[in-house]
Amino acid sequence: MDGAGSLTRSLFRSLRPQADLKAAAIGAVVLLREWVQDKRLERVHGARAAAEEKIKTKARAKAVIEREPPPRLVALVERYLPRRVGISMTVLLLIGSCGFGIVKGGHLQDFITAVNDTRNALANSAGFRITSVVINGRKQLSQDEILAIGGVSGRSSLLFLDADAVRDKLKANPWIADATVLKLYPGQLMIELTERKAFALWQEAGRLSVIADDGAVLEPYVSRRFLSLPLVVGKGAETQARDFLALLARYPQVNSITKAAIFVGERRWNLRLKDGLDIRLPEQDVGNALAMLSRLDKEDKLFSRDIVAVDLRLPDRLVVQLSEDAAKARDDLFKDKKKKKAGDAA
Repeated sequence: MDGAGSLTRSLFRSLRPQADLKAAAIGAVVLLREWVQDKRLERVHGARAAAEEKIKTKARAKAVIEREPPPRLVALVERYLPRRVGISMTVLLLIGSCGFGIVKGGHLQDFITAVNDTRNALANSAGFRITSVVINGRKQLSQDEILAIGGVSGRSSLLFLDADAVRDKLKANPWIADATVLKLYPGQLMIELTERKAFALWQEAGRLSVIADDGAVLEPYVSRRFLSLPLVVGKGAETQARDFLALLARYPQVNSITKAAIFVGERRWNLRLKDGLDIRLPEQDVGNALAMLSRLDKEDKLFSRDIVAVDLRLPDRLVVQLSEDAAKARDDLFKDKKKKKAGDAA
């Protein structure tokens, strides 16, 4: 038994290496066969995909070939027009349509106001709110009136305020001869004004206005604070008043009792005195005529006499028009003198 068992164990030990080598060889053969099959499948699939791609390419080429050629203009546009220009043109078309609707509907000013309010609100929130306003040179207009004329409101921001536009609006007001607008960041607005002065009252076509010395109409006459201003009447009187009133002021004897200066025919002046007496001045040598009036009043109390008009238009004579009562008294006096002469002759 022991001999047989030993022989069997010895046989198995001698056969085990051979069995291991055989198993390894079989495994290698199996792996090689699987690798060959995989490569074959890859070649088959690759050839199939290439064939399918070739078929698709031919189909596309055929579709392109069969497509009708576009018009020449379209071909030029497709060739030279930048990419995405169609989207841009569509956006522009939509914007243009919105703009046309806003203008056609009469909402343009509302739209502009809304845009300005929005940007001003953003600027104010960023620290550019107008917190201080300094106005120098104002006399006739209040601060609120000046800001309203310039278009400056509580919603305005210093950042987006157009100083030149504010200045132009201020200068368009007849009371303001000149203006300077300064923006002092972050929140101060300074305005320097040169105002016109009320010079005279001008009456024309039944309307009474306050004018400056350059003839600019400042405002309709509604305030009694202008009652003491000299009065000029007639077309063209507003532009000629400065020179004439300066000449009249040199003769206080006449100037002090003058109620109105009337420009006649845009050529010469008449004076209406406070007691109703009319003085008809010549077109030339007005200064000499005024000097004569002053001398006659001083020497002969001309303005105290019972007369209604003095005509100085003729250079070599002075014509006086009596009042009705004075004329009647003068006629009666002549009649009495004629009667006396007739009685003496008898």
